[in-house]
Amino acid sequence: MINMMYIIFIAMMALNMSKEVLTAFGDVNSSLMSNIDQSGERNTALMAGLASKAEEQPEKYRPLHDKALEMESVSNELVDYIQNLKEELQERVRKDEDGNMDYESMDTDVEINEKFFANNRLTDEAKELKDKIRSFKNKAQELAEAADNAEMANYINLRFSTDTINVKDGGKEDWMKYHFEGFPLIAGVTKLTNIQADAKQVQSNLLSSLVSGQMESDVSMTNYQAIVVPDKTAFFSGENFKGKVVLGRFDNTLNFNKVTINGDDIKDLDAGQVNLDFPAGNVGEQDIKGELQFKEGDSIVRIPVSSSYSVIPKPNSAVISADKMNVVYRGVKNPLTISIPGVSSITANAPGMSQVSGAKYELDPTTVKGREVKINVSGKLANGETVSDSKSFRIKDIPNPVGTVRGEDGLSGPIKMQRNDLKISSVGAVLPDFDFDLSLAISGFKLQVPGKPIVEVNGQKLNDAAQRAVDDAQRGSTIQIFDIRANIAGNSSYHLPRVAPITVQLTN
Repeated sequence: MINMMYIIFIAMMALNMSKEVLTAFGDVNSSLMSNIDQSGERNTALMAGLASKAEEQPEKYRPLHDKALEMESVSNELVDYIQNLKEELQERVRKDEDGNMDYESMDTDVEINEKFFANNRLTDEAKELKDKIRSFKNKAQELAEAADNAEMANYINLRFSTDTINVKDGGKEDWMKYHFEGFPLIAGVTKLTNIQADAKQVQSNLLSSLVSGQMESDVSMTNYQAIVVPDKTAFFSGENFKGKVVLGRFDNTLNFNKVTINGDDIKDLDAGQVNLDFPAGNVGEQDIKGELQFKEGDSIVRIPVSSSYSVIPKPNSAVISADKMNVVYRGVKNPLTISIPGVSSITANAPGMSQVSGAKYELDPTTVKGREVKINVSGKLANGETVSDSKSFRIKDIPNPVGTVRGEDGLSGPIKMQRNDLKISSVGAVLPDFDFDLSLAISGFKLQVPGKPIVEVNGQKLNDAAQRAVDDAQRGSTIQIFDIRANIAGNSSYHLPRVAPITVQLTN
C-alpha cells in the first residue's frame, strides 16, 4: 500500500497536482479506513473469544488474555493519537453537506509543514508522533517475542522504524522530514492512516499468534493430566474397585515407563491406559494417589495421579454426567448419560429432554429461558424405597463461528492463495474447539478488494462480480471476506453469533 502511495505522489508532481489524483489519494485513504474498521471487528471477535477462554480456563488462558490486553491498549493508544492528529490537520478542509471532505482542496503542504516543522526543526507534535510509534514498536516486538514469533518481531521492527533514512546522494534524512515535509495534506493524512491500519493488522496477527502458540503448547506431553475413570462412581462395601487411569488426551501408542498407584507398582498396562483392580476399602471417601512416568526425548516426564472415590453402603444419590461437557448448549441436542447406581429403572425429566435408549438421553435447551436447566431423577430400589436427586446445568450459547476459505480459517494470519484458487473456492464457517461437530450452511457474504466497491454474494462461492473484482486486484493485495451469513444445517431457527471475517492475500 505504501508503494502505491509513492507512485501516486510522483504522478501528482508530474501532473501538477491533478484534481483526479488528489481524489484518488482520498479514495486510498478511505479504503485504508475501511480496513481499519474491519481489522477492529476481527480483533474484537478474537478478544471476546480469548476472554471467554480466560474465564473458563484461567490458569491456561489468563496470561494470554493479559498479553492481548496489553497489545490492545498500545494499539488503541497509537491509533487514537493519530486519529486526533488527523482531525487537527483537517480542521480547515472543506466538507460537503453530507460531511464528506473535499479531497481536491487538500493539495497544499501548509498544514503538514506547520504541524511538524518549524525553523528547519521538528515541532513538539512531530517528536511526539515519533515517540508514539517507537513506543508501539517496542511493546509489539516484546509481545511478538513472547509469542515466539520472530518473523513478526522482525516485521514490526522494519515497518515501524523511525530511524534516519539513507537517501540517494549518500546522505541521511530525518524520518519525519523524509515522509512528510513538503507533502500535500491528503498525502500526509493517507500516510498517517496507513500507520493506523498497520498497527491494527499487527494487533490481529499477534492475537492469532498467541492463540495458535497455546494450541501448539497443548499438544505437548507435559500438559497432559492423568484422569481416573472408575467403572462406576460409587461402590458397595466389600466390592473391588474397578476402573482405569487414562491421559486427558488419549493416545493408544503411548507406553508408560513406570506406574505407581497408592505405593504399589502397577504392571497391568495396556494401550495407553492403566487397568486398576484392588479392594475398594471401607465405607467413606478413598484416595487414589500415584504417578505416571514416560520418556519424552532425553528426559523422563512425570504426571501425578490424584483422584478419589466414594464407598457407600447403598445407592443414595443419582449420577448425572454430560457425555461431552459440563454444560449444555442451545441449538444442539446435548447427549446425557443418567443413572442411579444399583437401580435398573429410573425416571428423568427436564425441559427439552427426551430419552434415546436406556441411560442415554438428549437435552435441547434452546427454548429454555434463563442460563440454567434443572434435571430431576428418581428411581426405586429393590426393597421398594424411592431415591431421587437433581442437578442443575449451565446453559451456554454456541460460540462465534470463524469464516473459512478452502477449509482454512486464517486465525494465524491472512490466507495466502492464488487468485484462480480463490475464484473457485468455497466460503464456509467452522466452530474451533467446539465439542459438537456441527455442519454450518452459508447463505451469503461480502467481498472487498482494496480500492474496489464491496461485492454482495449469495451462496458460498464467488459470483461473477466477485471474480471480476479478484481479477482486478494487484498481486499481494489483501482481500476481505466479511458479513458471512451462516446457520446450522437443518436448524435455521437458531441464530448463530456473528461469523469472524477472513483475510486472503493474493500470491500472484
